[in-house]
This record gives sequence, C-alpha cells and structure tokens, in this order.
Amino acid sequence: ICMIAYATAVKMPALHRYEEEKFFVNAKGRKEPVPRIHDPPTKELSVVVPSYNEEDRLPLMMDEALDYLEKRQKRDPSFTYEVIVVNDGSKDQTEKVAMKYCEKYGSDKVRVLSLVKNRGKGGAVRMGVLSSRGKKILMADADGATKFADIEKVEEGLKNLQPWPNQMAISCGSRAHLEKDSVAKRSYFRTLLMHGFHFLVWFLCVKEIRDTQCGFKLLTREAALRTFSTLHIERWAFDVELLYIAQRLRIPIAEIAVNWTEIEGSKLVPFWSWLQMGRDLLFIRLRYMTGAWQLETRKCD
Repeated sequence: ICMIAYATAVKMPALHRYEEEKFFVNAKGRKEPVPRIHDPPTKELSVVVPSYNEEDRLPLMMDEALDYLEKRQKRDPSFTYEVIVVNDGSKDQTEKVAMKYCEKYGSDKVRVLSLVKNRGKGGAVRMGVLSSRGKKILMADADGATKFADIEKVEEGLKNLQPWPNQMAISCGSRAHLEKDSVAKRSYFRTLLMHGFHFLVWFLCVKEIRDTQCGFKLLTREAALRTFSTLHIERWAFDVELLYIAQRLRIPIAEIAVNWTEIEGSKLVPFWSWLQMGRDLLFIRLRYMTGAWQLETRKCD
C-alpha cells in the first residue's frame, strides 16, 4: 500500500488557474483581475464560501452573513470585509444568485469567482483563499448550517492562541458537543460510518481536534498561505489534510463549539463519499510519511 501511495502521488501539483479564473466580474459587469494572497492585506476579514449547485441554499446563508457584517461595520467603521463566493462549476443558477448580492452590496464587498470546472470543495476553498484580501480568512459553508454570528466565538479562540508563531494560527468551529444528539437522529449504519471515520482521522492524521469537518474555520492570512499552498486533497477530506499540515508545521489550533443545524440538500453521499475520504486519509498519512508529499509552499500562476 505504501508503494502504491508513493508511486501514484502527484508530488507538488501546480496551482493552476484557467485564464477565465484570473478575473472576476464586478457589479458593473466589467472584468477585474483577482488579487493574490501574496499581496499585502487590505481587508480585516475575507469570507470564502464554496458553492456547487447552491441556488436554493445560498440566499439564506448570504442574507444572514451580510446582515451581520453590515451591522458590525456600522458599529465599528474600521472593520472591513469581503465575501468571496466561489462558484465551483455549478450547473444551476448559483452564479446568478451570487451576482445579485454583488450588485446589491458592490464588488468591493461581494465577489463571485467562477471556476471553469468543478474542483471539489477543497479546491474551491483554496481558489477563494488564494484570491482573498483579508488579514483573517473565514471558511463558511453555503448552506448556512453554522450561525454566522458565531464568528465572534472563533475569533476569540484565535485571539486566545496569541502570541502567534510567525503570525500563524487557526480557530476551528466544532460540532463535537452536539454528537450525542446527532447520533440519536441517525441510522445505525450512518452512525457506524461516522465513528469509523472519526477513528481513522484520529488514528492516521489529526489527534487533537475532535471535529475536523465543520466548514467554519478562521485562519490568519499567514496560516492560510502556508497551509493552502501546500494542500493536495481537493475533495471532502481536504479539512483533514489542512489540519494535518498545520500540526506538522506546529501552527496553534483552537477548537471552539458553535451552533449548528443540519440543512437538507447536502452533496455528501454517506457510503461512497466516506469511502473516498477513508482512502484519502490513508494516502495523506502514507504520502507524507514516505516523502511523496512535502511541506513546500507553491505560488499560484
């Protein structure tokens, strides 16, 4: 298995952008070049929202997030933000729905980055992160399952990690405190899959974080640059590799309980998606262990 993992590994895949992905369309319909994470930050917060066929669920999340962000900016005019909706090759009206928010709030606050083809959630988040302008970068799911105001909890968790080594730190929203209630609502089969996945995460990759999969994570700009430019996994298990890289680099990580509600319409197919994630977990461990993957920083073209 080690030989297969090593032989099939793409050592450092290029962070390639198609020509169309090097621009975003502003509120006036004009193309503007996307910024790069290597540039100095110009916003306090960037919110990256990966979206694949989310025309129905995205409005609820965007309404809640922008309502919170606008009120916060009124309370504190020095607070600046941007929301980057990454349209991950959607086949529905996700892009049009997101562009309505761009037109309403302006392209300095809401930007839509459309990918030429579907890269997977990890690939979409990475493209959004590498196109962000914030000192801090928040990953937030398009379904709005986590209450957006809980960003204050993860911000406090990030603050409590100071002093940050090399300005790097990560604060993860967590649903671990809700596990008993969720088990009661799930079938035995799904509960077995969940516990099996958690065991593999603990055994192979990440021992200190109970909930690696909550899509509500806050990173300093330096931590985002260092981890996402090293990331290989582009599908569901990317969160695990992200935290595995962070642990290897000794980036401090906080795990903070957040409010969470299950929203219908998940793209996760329990058996096959978790089988793919199990394979990815094994390959994460083996490929880093054998040196097929290195903790190198790459630049996106």
